[in-house]
Amino acid sequence: MSSTHVVVIGAGFAGISAATHLAHQGINVTVLEKNSTPGGRARKFAAEGFIFDMGPSWYWMPDIFDQYFESFGKTTADYYDLLRLDPSYAVIYGHNDKLDIPANLEKFKAMLENIEKGAAKNLDAFLSQARYKYKVGIQEFVNMPSRSIIEFAKPKLLIDALRLDLFQSMSAHIRKFFKHDKIIRLMEFPVLFLGETAEKIPALYSLMNYADIALGTWYPMGGMHKIIEGMVSLAEEKGVKFIYNAEVSAIDISQGRAKAVNLSNGERVHADAFIAGADYHHVDQHLVPSSYSNYSPSYWEKRVMAPSSLLFYLGVDEKLKHLRHHNLFFDYPLKEHADAIYTHPRWPENPLFYVSAPSVTDLSVAPEGKENLFLLVPLAPGLEDTEAMREKYYHIIMDRLERLTHQEIRSKVIYKRSYAHKDFIADYHAFKGNAYGLANTLTQTAILKPSLKNKKVSNLYYTGQLTVPGPGVPPSLISGRVVAKELIKEQRMEKN
Repeated sequence: MSSTHVVVIGAGFAGISAATHLAHQGINVTVLEKNSTPGGRARKFAAEGFIFDMGPSWYWMPDIFDQYFESFGKTTADYYDLLRLDPSYAVIYGHNDKLDIPANLEKFKAMLENIEKGAAKNLDAFLSQARYKYKVGIQEFVNMPSRSIIEFAKPKLLIDALRLDLFQSMSAHIRKFFKHDKIIRLMEFPVLFLGETAEKIPALYSLMNYADIALGTWYPMGGMHKIIEGMVSLAEEKGVKFIYNAEVSAIDISQGRAKAVNLSNGERVHADAFIAGADYHHVDQHLVPSSYSNYSPSYWEKRVMAPSSLLFYLGVDEKLKHLRHHNLFFDYPLKEHADAIYTHPRWPENPLFYVSAPSVTDLSVAPEGKENLFLLVPLAPGLEDTEAMREKYYHIIMDRLERLTHQEIRSKVIYKRSYAHKDFIADYHAFKGNAYGLANTLTQTAILKPSLKNKKVSNLYYTGQLTVPGPGVPPSLISGRVVAKELIKEQRMEKN
């Protein structure tokens, strides 16, 4: 297939992954990226001597990253240095009420036991089930293209499915093992960004707890963008060509085949097949002629989206106290904030928030003696996003950050940038300004997700967080591999 040319739209994790897997098989690949740098939501920017990761900040499921680079005879160490964080993160429940989550499992169990008698033993049982779900869910199910129910019609898979707790909620599942509110909130945290409350997310996703507790929280020195730099370097080594500032304005389709993409600068790029790693909704509703759309506007309006976010990138003129690399501020109950995201969309009254301080671990991301902060408030997608509202919430969370960490911060901020719905739309054409893709509800799982293949166009495929296997960095890496395999298989069949 060396004469085959494939165009990939979008240089995010999924797009780069798909491109590299294709190039590894000798296919000629061009990646078109609308922005000036690669990475999608995982881009970086520098200002006033600070280096900010713009999006993903958690390095979970290290085995998935290992497998990705090993697919090409490489290791993560060829591209970046990994450090396991200890403590993994801090959870702030209130004034002088904080848990540092130890990386060591025995210390973690002892911490839980100190909160609730019997919790250590119950954790063993909880993790035993979560380990099985991780093995089946992450190592098997996510690698399926999920284009037909027939893929799952195998006795072993059906037996596995019954053991995955697909029809029990995370909330109910966790409460079978733990009673104390602190532990419950800790265990429910990993599903916060999956797009629904723990009452509506399947207990399958306790696999996230296994990733958190057993596999650990890691950090690539230099920042999360080091992963992107490594992936681009590997892709280029394989022959992938990247073209930046190349926004696709339309996909030309004739007689059921995509022929070329039109760029906003007037250029056209022809190819034998196309993979859209850009926002699926945008491609389906705006780049593809309506007669070739996979889904109707009403279909998209009915999709349940994962949250958007209000982000602040702050440069602080001195080192701060009482902060870990990752900090979860759970000083208000989750229920009210979750209602504002998932049930009655609105700006939350008392938002929970997250603070990343990578300069606590990595001195290279801030000038000497200064601190790099990344603040995040999860929000409902589709909200009205104004500068006045951003500023209001900046002071809401800074009031609490200062109070709970016992220090003045705002007066020492020497760099500040906000980012929310309007920016996600402008930079990524993100549907409703979402930050995390499609919610992982039961009715949007596997074959019920938007398909990775256009049903009306024989050579147009999709990858990324709105299709299989779903949102998150590791799933996006897998999504690129899965779609590349499907394209190679089908285009080879066509030629034969």
